[in-house]
Amino acid sequence: MAPYESLYGRICRSPIGWFEAAQSRQKFYADKRRRDLVFTIGDKVFLRVSLMKSVMQFGKRGKLSPRFIGLYEVLDRVGAVAYRLALPPELFFIHPMFHISMLRKCISDSSRVLEAPIIPLNEKLSYEEEPMAIVDRQVRKLRSKEIEFVKVLWRNNTFEEATWEIENTMRVKYPHLF
Repeated sequence: MAPYESLYGRICRSPIGWFEAAQSRQKFYADKRRRDLVFTIGDKVFLRVSLMKSVMQFGKRGKLSPRFIGLYEVLDRVGAVAYRLALPPELFFIHPMFHISMLRKCISDSSRVLEAPIIPLNEKLSYEEEPMAIVDRQVRKLRSKEIEFVKVLWRNNTFEEATWEIENTMRVKYPHLF
């Protein structure tokens, strides 16, 4: 029997015991946040880029930089927690294998997919906006004069995208509206 046991009536707690207690407590808190994810081949995933700040910024810094990019297909599983993704050619400088913590599963809902309207383009791959109707009128007062504005609804745009234009310039360009 050790002197500590005979004096206090219990086994002495060693630093190794405290280490094991701290380790199990940390594991408990880490496991509360951890997600058990398993991807199958062909799943679509987003890639976390906030951890790769030195690698790519995507034109923005700080809070405005994107947290996740893409919709990439899982090609295969490598080991227990790594996956190989099909990356586009513009990301050739990044290794295609990622830890599961850097991936987020894409949950697609076909009812939320919106069909984009087909806009007729000319040979220069641009289109000319034509006004469809005048929705509203307004007179804005400056110091010495008043300027008349009209709210114009444009073709291929929604009502929320209607813009305020100066009435005199609209009369000259599009007299059929008045």
